[in-house]
Amino acid sequence: MARYDPKTAEPRQQDRWHAADAFTTPVTPTGKPKYYVLEMFPYPSGNIHMGHARNYVMGDVVARFKRARGFDVLHPMGWDAFGMPAENAAMERGVHPGEWTWSNIATMRDQLKLLGLSLDWSREFATCDPTYYGKQQAWFLELLKRGLVYRKDSVVNWDPVDNTVLANEQVIDGRGWRSGAVVEKRKLNQWFLRITDYADDLIDGLKTLDRWPDKVRTMQENWIGRSSGLQMTWAFSGTPPKGFEGGIEIYTTRPDTLFGASFLGLAPDHPLSKQLAEADPAVAEFVAECRRGGTSEAEIEQAEKIGRDTGLKVRHPFTGEDIPVWIANFILSEYGTGAIFACPAHDQRDLEFARRYDLPVLPVVRPEGAGDDFDVEGEAYTGPGTLFNSDFLNGKAIADAKAEVIAQVEAAGSGEGKTLYRLRDWGVSRQRYWGCPIPVIHCASCGAVPVPVDQLPVVLPEDVTFDKPGNPLDRHPTWKHVRCPSCDAEAVRETDTLDTFVDSSWYFARFTDPKANAPINTAAADHWLPVDQYIGGVEHAVLHLLYARFISRALSDAGMMSVREPFAGLFTQGMVVHETYRTGAGAWVEPTDVRLETVDGKRVATRLSTGEPLTIGDIEKMSKSKKNVVAPQEILDSHGVDAGRLFVLSDSPPERDMQWTTGGLEGASRFVQRVWAEFDGFDAGAPDQPEIDLALRRETHKAIKAVTEGVEGFRFNSAIAKLYGFLSTLRAHASAGGAARREALSAFARLIAPFTPHLAEECWAALGEDGMVLDAPWPQWEPALAADDELTLPVQIGGKRRGEIVMPRGADPKAVEAEALANPAVRAYLEANGLSVRKVIVVPDRIVNLVAG
Repeated sequence: MARYDPKTAEPRQQDRWHAADAFTTPVTPTGKPKYYVLEMFPYPSGNIHMGHARNYVMGDVVARFKRARGFDVLHPMGWDAFGMPAENAAMERGVHPGEWTWSNIATMRDQLKLLGLSLDWSREFATCDPTYYGKQQAWFLELLKRGLVYRKDSVVNWDPVDNTVLANEQVIDGRGWRSGAVVEKRKLNQWFLRITDYADDLIDGLKTLDRWPDKVRTMQENWIGRSSGLQMTWAFSGTPPKGFEGGIEIYTTRPDTLFGASFLGLAPDHPLSKQLAEADPAVAEFVAECRRGGTSEAEIEQAEKIGRDTGLKVRHPFTGEDIPVWIANFILSEYGTGAIFACPAHDQRDLEFARRYDLPVLPVVRPEGAGDDFDVEGEAYTGPGTLFNSDFLNGKAIADAKAEVIAQVEAAGSGEGKTLYRLRDWGVSRQRYWGCPIPVIHCASCGAVPVPVDQLPVVLPEDVTFDKPGNPLDRHPTWKHVRCPSCDAEAVRETDTLDTFVDSSWYFARFTDPKANAPINTAAADHWLPVDQYIGGVEHAVLHLLYARFISRALSDAGMMSVREPFAGLFTQGMVVHETYRTGAGAWVEPTDVRLETVDGKRVATRLSTGEPLTIGDIEKMSKSKKNVVAPQEILDSHGVDAGRLFVLSDSPPERDMQWTTGGLEGASRFVQRVWAEFDGFDAGAPDQPEIDLALRRETHKAIKAVTEGVEGFRFNSAIAKLYGFLSTLRAHASAGGAARREALSAFARLIAPFTPHLAEECWAALGEDGMVLDAPWPQWEPALAADDELTLPVQIGGKRRGEIVMPRGADPKAVEAEALANPAVRAYLEANGLSVRKVIVVPDRIVNLVAG
């Protein structure tokens, strides 16, 4: 029997697929149902590793499965190629951003092809290609014409060394993430997209996305932040500040707690705060201190609550009591009016602030069963209850109290009920070179003039340098200077480029026909959209997905496409993690340069190249910076790509992180060899054995059912666990007749095809089947034969699930124990952590617990 050789088999099968043009999607609909599967397209950083690969392999499983189920499948690939890393590379390496980017794309394309992915490469594009971003400029101008694009002055984070705007996430401890310079708040004229026009539609649309994770829908709803409340004016006690003679306007979502007001708070950049800072250096220094802190809402939430008493007071609208006015670092000017009344007893941030500055804390809502002595200490009470300590609101439920306060304030003419949103319009200006040029020309007489459509694309000039800080487009001698399209006077181009989130907000639509003259081929988009299965990291749960949903609505309203929700199904996969290794000097070391041993019961790491001892660090997300990555080429060289695919899919549920281990990969490789042995030794002429044949047929149809349901439910690890069990069944029924074994092996080859496609093709050929398994229909099960008398039992180590096995109902505990100890995921975990099994506890038909140490 010949040993299976992935180094020859995998290139051979990839050559067959290429020769057959197997994955090119039909341009014209064939009448089959469509299925569009898409992984979030990658940034071309230089290399992919098995952490990236897990994402693409998951999509490939779905694409191959749906193809076998009779669908026309669209499964494209492209590159999210603009962005700051390319400019950093230009500055650090002295190369042009385009040269760096296209070189990385070529490298990563070759690496992806090693994985045997069923991608339609004929639809490939990069967002830095003018044929793509020129179409983006076209629809940008359409949205400008429709009033969804505008300019306004906006306060931004400005890095005075790099001379660029920074996102909140790029400000670390008040400094620029790259330059280390103290970040300034600066007002610039910026371009915005009116995403707020769609706030209600974006929230309401979440209810239709029943194939999205609940946590993602919740994150988007919270980001948009629709809230109903009260906007009202509080009059000043005594002489009001200049410009605020009419009082100060606040917004609150808890008007029911008005009688618990302790102070009125201002955001550090509220107009009144700025006015006070101009007159008082101490206030100015406090405001500056607030600006040096975190700028994102999450950072402000976690920061220590600090404030400054302004000395001003306002009059409580119902009691007439004087309430002090403070400037506080935790109040956001972007939300509401930038001013609040604080009720510390029922808001945790207010409570922390009040405790710090010894301000009153008066509870006005008490939970059911509590008396008039109800009080709060270190935690604000935010639950349901009834009002007390609140005059005419006493005894009312919260909702009724809110309505009563709003009614009285409206009757007094000092405010109104109002719905507000946390969502702000999307600022898309970036003071950078490597991005999509904004197609606008600035004329002294005509203002901002759209570039005529027949002059698109506005292409980035290549003759730029990065020897000076800032955007090289600003100082370009020729590209910047043009004639006004309206009056033919001298004018200048817009030198800001678009946020890269714009590039990824519509690429899924362009994939439906990437060669169309229009930005979107409406017929093609209407046929293929929405994306049936979108796969990517949860880190994109808010911004990318929200922007894509917004742009789909905007382009739909502009008549460019019909679908408003671009992604019908969303799956957020876990990460691949790996141990880290460091030298005594703190340098990171790649896993390929590490030898691991167990000495006196302890795992020890040594550097292969030098022999020096290494420190075994934390298990972390695969990262080039920490060198804990495994490249596809390494897997191909050592065990074959199919073994790597199998391992990243089988070790953990796909939504969870998985730890990369050599033991797990070796276990997957052994499985590949065992599968091949069954096919290589197949005897079609073996005589029938009626009783054994029927038993094998039953197991075959149960396996078909279980694997099908596993793939459909994104339980890839469970499906593979069933395949491991099915292989054991095949080996246990070695004496079955040729017909029964052929049926079982034919089904097995097709069932493993989405996971290990090269192996499946080799097995299909060994069986003597015609054509490619790629084109074979998915096997069907007969309900009578697939009647379930098996159970999936979780295997726990240390109280945590580390694998699962499939066993007959009522199986002998010794057989269950043996199967659990042989499970590849379990063995890999034990080996990776240097553990030995001390005791096995089998709870019949329920669970297996391993005690290990």
